[in-house]
Amino acid sequence: MSRLLTLGALFLAFALSAVSAEEEVFRPIAGKFPPLEKAHSYRGELVFVDHANRRGSIRVQSTGVFRFSSPRPFALLPYAVVRYHGAPADLRDIPLGTMLHVRAFLPPDPKTSAVPVLPINNKEKADSGGPGTAPAENHIFLLEDEPSRCQSEGLVWKLKEVEVKNHEGTILAGRAPKGGVEIKTEDETLSFDGATRVWRGREYLLVKHLIAEDTWPASGKKSLSGQSVLLGILWKPTPGNVFTRFHISDIWLDDEAMQNATHQQSETHKTFIRSRWMPAWIDTVEYAKFGRAKITATLFGGMDPSLYSDFKTDIAALMNGAENTLKHTEGGTAGPGQMAARGNILNVTKTLGTAPLGSSGIQIQFETDLITEGLRPARVVRVRPAAWPDVHTPREEYISDGAGFNIEQRFPTPAIFPHY
Repeated sequence: MSRLLTLGALFLAFALSAVSAEEEVFRPIAGKFPPLEKAHSYRGELVFVDHANRRGSIRVQSTGVFRFSSPRPFALLPYAVVRYHGAPADLRDIPLGTMLHVRAFLPPDPKTSAVPVLPINNKEKADSGGPGTAPAENHIFLLEDEPSRCQSEGLVWKLKEVEVKNHEGTILAGRAPKGGVEIKTEDETLSFDGATRVWRGREYLLVKHLIAEDTWPASGKKSLSGQSVLLGILWKPTPGNVFTRFHISDIWLDDEAMQNATHQQSETHKTFIRSRWMPAWIDTVEYAKFGRAKITATLFGGMDPSLYSDFKTDIAALMNGAENTLKHTEGGTAGPGQMAARGNILNVTKTLGTAPLGSSGIQIQFETDLITEGLRPARVVRVRPAAWPDVHTPREEYISDGAGFNIEQRFPTPAIFPHY
């Protein structure tokens, strides 16, 4: 009898612990921006991009040998914030090989995930690349390259020493607060070569130019005395049996140089969004007679302020349903502009205080006399002020309205990703 009681108690304890573990699992839900503090953080190399479906693969860094880590699929959440060179970006803007900082969640809805769904405790497992290289948290909320992350956290790289041979070599450097009290951080040896770009003000330099002006030695070592810079970092195979060493793609020597790079990327992204429309999701729909409706929607965050300023009261606009990949879901035969709901923006409001990450804090009220199927509460949409360019969206970036919205037509299935 006592044995039965003991087994029963053990079973009950196991069941309660399983319930407790399940309660701790966090997944984003439609219509609500998730708290950043609940995201899982990691860093890795961008290995593959499927830009039309806002997904790709990352080789995740851990304590193991970096090159042994198999690339792991990821998808961007519809309201994900992507930053490259300190400015808003699309996946297509980021070169393969770039090292990126990731904040990600479990798939909001595993049944419709655009990438393979893994066991929720997968980040605790180890493969040949080391522990944590295959996290189940593969739906990205915040994606930043190295200079973007440093700018958001108020950091710079301090260059300690350079060693040059045949226009390539290594730099000893470490991150530190910009203009603040120095803190002791672990220095890192980074490689560079003749293709490394150096930016100074409006100048574009190469390593050979730094050597020619005697800033760097033609051969041997030289102290750089803790020079403050920002670095672009990527990974490439390293000779000499070095297990994990990262490579410098760019060096920004001063604020003007970095500001120029940020401006260029910002202009690239503004042009892109105006051609693909602003993403948002629907908060409420007030239905009226004969297809008329008033729709309140929240514009997603992370964009250039000038894009939001184009949303004004009493202007004409178009609104179209979109997938979680931000693909237009009603494309017709001539693209989204043919099938979108048309109307006017009745009101534009800005929430008080700081908006959560992913949200612009800006709500619009849009009225249309012919609401379409995709415009429902908690659904993702794209919105275009009528003054934005009326251009044709590439065929791979929208779904034909006759497709039936099955998962195979929304995007190629997650089976396109290899199982290592």
